[in-house]
Amino acid sequence: MELFTLDNLVTLLMLTVLQAVLGFDNLLYISLESKRAPAENQAAVRRWGIGLAVALRIVLLFIILKVITLFQNPWFDIRLGEIVEGTFNFHAIIVLLGGIFIIYTATKEIFHMMSIEDLGHESRKPSSVVKVVSLIVAMNLVFSFDSILSAIALTDVFAVMATAILIGGALMIWLSDQVATFLEKNRMYEVLGLFILLVVGIMLITEGGHLAHLKLFGNEIVPMTKTTFYFVIVVMGLSDIVQSRYRKKLIAENKTILKTSHG
Repeated sequence: MELFTLDNLVTLLMLTVLQAVLGFDNLLYISLESKRAPAENQAAVRRWGIGLAVALRIVLLFIILKVITLFQNPWFDIRLGEIVEGTFNFHAIIVLLGGIFIIYTATKEIFHMMSIEDLGHESRKPSSVVKVVSLIVAMNLVFSFDSILSAIALTDVFAVMATAILIGGALMIWLSDQVATFLEKNRMYEVLGLFILLVVGIMLITEGGHLAHLKLFGNEIVPMTKTTFYFVIVVMGLSDIVQSRYRKKLIAENKTILKTSHG
């Protein structure tokens, strides 16, 4: 069978690793977005959202392979003197809109956290299961463009790419509950997760701007590399860990001072 040649198996391994690496930000979005659904439905929402998104991703892969030029050909131009100029295609538009939506969602959730007076009694009404699943599927498809185009660059065998997508989807379903549980037990990391989503949104906007050859005031938009993205995430994570430990140290010192003063 063509799928089981040595070259295809090596490519399948590479694509599976690629799916796992590129799926990190997607998995974080799914874990945070699923919290908007009723508590008893959140696990099912994650499974249905990822499952439907994987099926649609395979359909999207098939379509892109057949009509890839429609995704790459220019749709329209914008020329406003020296202020802004660019040439937009379908791929660029989808990535730009996805980035804008993620930044909007993360910002809204951050302001919601700041407005909560009692963390144990949040007043926000849960969203419907259908709405949350639809958002997860839509954003999963936005995230899928880069992985699909990267897969096409590695192989032209549909079965290999589809198998990698299925394996990646199974891993995401398995990990989604664990990530959601971790965030639920460690609520302080939700803020870190939301700021990571902000960075993801910025990365998508720079990628979309690059695809559209977008220039602002004569300066071309340069895409944020994955190396830069992960470096920023590591720095943010280390900063959060240091801040958390320093806060605990200050609390312990204050308790010691209070005990000494009362003694």
